[in-house]
Amino acid sequence: MDFRVMGLENPFLSTLHHVLDSIPDDGDKSFNAPTRTYVTDAKAMASTPVDIKAYPKSYVFIVDMPGVKSGDIKVQVEDGNVLTISGERKREDDKEGAKYVRMERRVGKFMRKFALPENANAEAISAVCQDGVLTVTVEKVPPPEPKKPKTVEVKVA
Repeated sequence: MDFRVMGLENPFLSTLHHVLDSIPDDGDKSFNAPTRTYVTDAKAMASTPVDIKAYPKSYVFIVDMPGVKSGDIKVQVEDGNVLTISGERKREDDKEGAKYVRMERRVGKFMRKFALPENANAEAISAVCQDGVLTVTVEKVPPPEPKKPKTVEVKVA
């Protein structure tokens, strides 16, 4: 049975899905191909949607992540200007012998990286997760004050 979601016309996701389908499940490592886990993780990372808003004094990153505990989310700044949002959504334990009939909610690792603009203050970042929505706020560095002209006194020689 094929339970693919219709309407996803993203070429990157369809290519990843094609590669995922072409990898054998028998564990044969004789050819140089990505592992099923790698491709699954790459697909999960590519399908983590983020909204970014620019306000006069900050940038705000909004990520939907229902069911993810705040302890399973990492927000970091790498190399001074790369904002990384990562973590893992874990599968719930099956109880009483239940079997999945359909599984559409993504589980596994997620990660997104963003190069911050020059006016982003990497030292002033806050993150709040409420009602399944992560909001990361990056304050902007205030623009430099325009330099006032310096008056030099002219002396008589």
